[in-house]
Formats: sequence, structure tokens, C-alpha cells
Amino acid sequence: MDDQELGFKAGDVIEVVDATNKEWWWGRIMDSEGWFPASFVRLRVNQDEPMEEYLAHLEETQAGEEGRESLGLLLGPGLPCKEQMRTNVINEIMRTERDYIKHLKDICEGYIKQCRKRTDMFTEEQLRTIFGNIEEIYRFQRKFLKGLEKKFNKEQPHLSEIGCCFLEQQTDFQIYSEYCNNHPNACIQLSKLMKVNKYIFFFEACRLLQKMIDISLDGFLLTPVQKICKYPLQLAELLKYTNPQHRDYKDVEAALNAMKNVARLINERKRRLENIDKIAHWQSSIEDWEGEDVLSRSSELIFSGELSKLSQPQAKSHQRMFFLFDHQMVYCKKDLLRRDILYYKGRMDMDHMEVIDLEDGKEKGFNISVKNALKLQSLAGDEVHLLCAKKPEQKQRWLRAFADERRQVQQDRETGFTLTEVQKKQAMVNACKSHPAGKPKAVTRPYYDFLLRQKHPSLPTALPQQQVFMLAEPKRKTSTFWHNIGRLTPFKK
Repeated sequence: MDDQELGFKAGDVIEVVDATNKEWWWGRIMDSEGWFPASFVRLRVNQDEPMEEYLAHLEETQAGEEGRESLGLLLGPGLPCKEQMRTNVINEIMRTERDYIKHLKDICEGYIKQCRKRTDMFTEEQLRTIFGNIEEIYRFQRKFLKGLEKKFNKEQPHLSEIGCCFLEQQTDFQIYSEYCNNHPNACIQLSKLMKVNKYIFFFEACRLLQKMIDISLDGFLLTPVQKICKYPLQLAELLKYTNPQHRDYKDVEAALNAMKNVARLINERKRRLENIDKIAHWQSSIEDWEGEDVLSRSSELIFSGELSKLSQPQAKSHQRMFFLFDHQMVYCKKDLLRRDILYYKGRMDMDHMEVIDLEDGKEKGFNISVKNALKLQSLAGDEVHLLCAKKPEQKQRWLRAFADERRQVQQDRETGFTLTEVQKKQAMVNACKSHPAGKPKAVTRPYYDFLLRQKHPSLPTALPQQQVFMLAEPKRKTSTFWHNIGRLTPFKK
């Protein structure tokens, strides 16, 4: 920042000292003063918010005549306090929505339309990366604003019933997910172009031709990300000043929850997309990989850990590392000497598997005694796997993980979450580029402790393979050299 710029974070309240310039305002936070961009903040709608005083005064006077007169002095002329507050919020929602539509129109007509004319400077793929699906957002927001305008009561704004508009369009707001996920790529692509003078001059010419305010293109492109985060704030404020008896109360309450869910879904999808790079890195570290990539069907690591695996017909027991993803479970074998190296051994299709909790004792199918066991059986009945944990609590944790996997698959189906072929391919390309050659180094103790403290298992980016599977591996004493050698002897039973 420049010396005279005012730094602030989300939630800060800035006292505006000078607003004569449209783009840059002079403001104060505590003891700091400086310039800040006016478009990066929103005016606090209800400055005084005297509701507490209003309610306290009502109790004191018990709403008598004398009380009403003094209350009028307290609140000033016009509507009663809560109605005036609601009017302010409604007006702000309508104003910001109209401003936002103009903003989107300026981007679509001022930038995208001009860029498409210059095929010598931009490919369609570049434009898709920079602007994402902002044209789709523009079409949706125009339709949304029309709905708001129909419900807006110009004469008495506090009587407006706009909650239903958000409820009717709640699924359509999910298109912001694609935009938010693409936004980091847009910034990278734009920063590359802005190193070349002709692109700097071109974008500035677009801005001037469209008569847009003096903010760079990356600033304009941030607005949809900010906008989808603002809706829950505005609706929370609207609910605060809506009487429970108001016809719009229930709809506003439901709309607030709906928009919070939209924001939560967008955040979740963003996290999932960030995870696919980690999954690709993990797969690239597995030796002897066979078959399709994990990302061809999955995008989330649900749980991982070590179990004993028995399969028919021999019913021989093998220690394996299991990685449960949505739709499938991959299992690997540890190297006999280098326990930090994994070899691919197979996978199970969880969409066609039934998980059966087994009681301790005789298992009829395998004709052996089992403890802390569960069975994975294909729905067709032609594939059966017996898995045994070392402790009862480990078995229970796995049962919860299998239930979580089914829930995740169901939720993705309901919300329509899928990975595009481009995203899958790019993740695998990135993994191949960044995966170090040779065997991974031993894990350092501090990072191992850090992984154990993590609330949910996740695959760290660009880390040696053993740092991943230690997430769910129980602590144990370090094996001695001779103990390892002893394991290899063919005479040991």
C-alpha cells in the first residue's frame, strides 16, 4: 500500500471523513486515516440502530401517551423505528442490485464484446479463463432483479415482500460456484497478459470507452465473488428489522438459510477442487499403479488407515493400507524394507458394495474366527472381502467412514457436483510435473505431529507419500534393523 492508503479487513467500520471524490474516499479507523476505494465497501445502512433504546423506553413507559411523545423525540419524525430500519435495508438491497447489474453489463459489453473482436490478441479459451461464466451470471441476475422489482413496494418499501425471490432462485445461485472456483485461474491469466503493454493499453481503452470507474479489470472481476458473500449479510440485516408478524418474515428467514447454504456449498466445492490436486499428487507417488485414475470417479478422501485383509478362496491375511474415496476404495501394500513406500494392489467399487458389521467369533463364509471385523460384499455376491481392525474403536471409525462415503455420494448427486474432464486432466498434469523423482525421504517428526492433529484426513500437496498414509497410522515403536531382517526370513512362521 501507499503511505496514505487506509488498510482494513472485512467487518471493519470506517468513518468517512471526505467523500467528494467518487472513486476514493478519505476515512478513519481508530487512530489511522487514509484513502480507500469506495467500491470496496458498503455504506452501513442503519447508523444508530437505536432498537435497544427503543425497547427499553417502551418497558419504562409501558407505551403510555407520555411515552409515545418522548419516543417520537428519540426516534425523530417519520415511520416507527423498526419500519424505518426495514425501509433502509430494502432500499439498500434494491440499490446494490441495480448497481451490480450495471457493473455486470459493463464487463460483458465493455470488455468481453471488445475482446472477442480481437482474435489476434485473445483465444476463446483465454476469454473463458479470464471471464469464467460471468455472462451466464449476468443473464441470471437480470431475471432475479426483475423478480425483486415486482415485489418492491415503491410507496412503502418496508411492506415489500422480497424473501420469496431468493427462495425461488436458490438453486440458480449455484452458478456462482463455477465462477468462484475459476477466479484464481482468471487472476493468473490476467497477470500474465498485463506484463505486455498492448494488453494494458487495450483494457484501459475498454474501460474508458464504457465510461467505467477507475478500477483495474481484476478489481471488476472480483465483484461477483464479493456479491454472493453479501447476500447472507443483507438478509440477516433484513430479518433483524422484520417483525415476526410481517408477511415476509418466514420467507426472509428461509431465504437467509438458503443463501447461507449456497455460500457453504460454494466454499465446499472450492475446497473439493483444491483437493483434487492433492489426490493427483498422492496417486503419482504410488508404485505400480494400474487402471483408471482415482479422479476419474472420485474427488474426496473420506478416510485412510491400515487393516488386515482376507479374500476368498485362500483366506490368507495381508496387512494393507486402505484409502476410502467417494465411490471407491484403493488398497496398497507397504514395502518390506522401506515402509514409507506403497505399491498399488487393487480397489473396490463402493457403489456396488454392501458393508456388513460382523460380531466377534466364527465367520461362516471364511470358516475362521474373527475379531473387530467387517465384511465388504458386492451386491451381486461374487466378490467378498473380510477386513479386520486391531482395536474395536478403529473398526467403529471405519464403519462411520463407510456411512460418510455414502452420504457424500448422495449429497453430490443432489447438488450436481461433478469434476470436468479438463479439471481432472489438469490435476494429473500438475502432479506429473511437480512429483519429485526418486524415492521419498523419511518423514520429519514435527510434520508427522502436525498431521496427527488434523481434524479430517486430507492429502497434503507435493509431500512424500508416507506423510499421507501416516494420517491414519497408529503410533508405534520404531522397528530395529534386525527385526526388519527377521521378517524376511522364509523359515519364520
